[in-house]
Amino acid sequence: MTKANINIQMLTWARERSGIPMPEFARKCGVTIERLQAWEVGEQPITFRQAMQFAAKAHVPFGYLFLTEPPEETLPIPDLRTLEGQGVTRPSAELLDLIKLMLQRQEWYRDYLKQHFAGPNPYVGRFSAHHSAADIVADMRAQLGVGDHPERGKWDDYYRDLTQRTEALGILVMRQSNLGHHTRPLRVEEFRGFAIVDDYAPIVFVNHGDALGARLFTLIHELCHIWIGQSGISDGNASTNRQQEVLCNAVAAEFLVPEQEFSALWQHDLAHWQDNLPTLEAHFHVSTWTLARRALTLNLISQAQYGRYIAEQQALYKMRERSGTPTYFQTKKAQISQRFSKAVVSEALSGQLMLREASALLGGVKPNKMERFAKELGI
Repeated sequence: MTKANINIQMLTWARERSGIPMPEFARKCGVTIERLQAWEVGEQPITFRQAMQFAAKAHVPFGYLFLTEPPEETLPIPDLRTLEGQGVTRPSAELLDLIKLMLQRQEWYRDYLKQHFAGPNPYVGRFSAHHSAADIVADMRAQLGVGDHPERGKWDDYYRDLTQRTEALGILVMRQSNLGHHTRPLRVEEFRGFAIVDDYAPIVFVNHGDALGARLFTLIHELCHIWIGQSGISDGNASTNRQQEVLCNAVAAEFLVPEQEFSALWQHDLAHWQDNLPTLEAHFHVSTWTLARRALTLNLISQAQYGRYIAEQQALYKMRERSGTPTYFQTKKAQISQRFSKAVVSEALSGQLMLREASALLGGVKPNKMERFAKELGI
């Protein structure tokens, strides 16, 4: 058995970077905790094969284990998150890998558009962070072709409709809850969404690990980032003082729940403030999560009341049993921008793109399943 001449200090770094607890990581590697600890302190040698498996389970390139010191990993887009008033300094491996994948998709789609003689996207940077929320909301509604709020339907219908309308403007909408497997979840505590501005291929990402009702707000928040031409990753903190986040929060709130109508419908004399929600939900056709957030921004409820309600909603979401599990291809179709997916699949099936590259861009759709995915996409 060939011993791997790696830097053992990189073993500990790789495991801690993965965020996987030591007992679980040892199980994934098929060894005891004692053996894992012995590897990391150099008391027992690790074979070449074991080191390769270690890197795979830690989700790092194998070559990293030979480095003299850990690479500096920073987010390639502005970090607008807040944690007790401070920026979150250490992004998870999942977040770093996710943004890397989104940037790869963006680069490919930008080149694809240019090859097909498409012009720059006219909706990127139409406004700046110095414009008023009201002006941005009015323009976003006009370009998306929607009114103040839907006249019928549920909030999830509205979410799907707004996603389709956003895509129709050439803005790619990506949505998923994990990085290809449930063992690599995208933690809502870390981020709710992000936007990556590009003149040709702007991307909006919504973390579907979040409670259902929160996704609609995140979609509009991140779309506002595209409108003002500023990339950023957001945690949805209602008490943020970052200029871009304050503006995007205000835009999302006014877009989904206009202040004037909301204030006129709010009843102050009810025994419990939550008793307002059924009437408001029937009127605005958005989630009670969004309505509670609007009540907070208008100082109709306290931060503590809002926090308790959202915690309850998050707990209910996690407890809810899911029925009608979608197929693999239905899941891929829902996760990846259909505009992007159709472009990749079409290029792959026409021989303009290697099937292996198409598979990587589509998050692992196997080359021999490309035609099946094309059928799901309606190609």
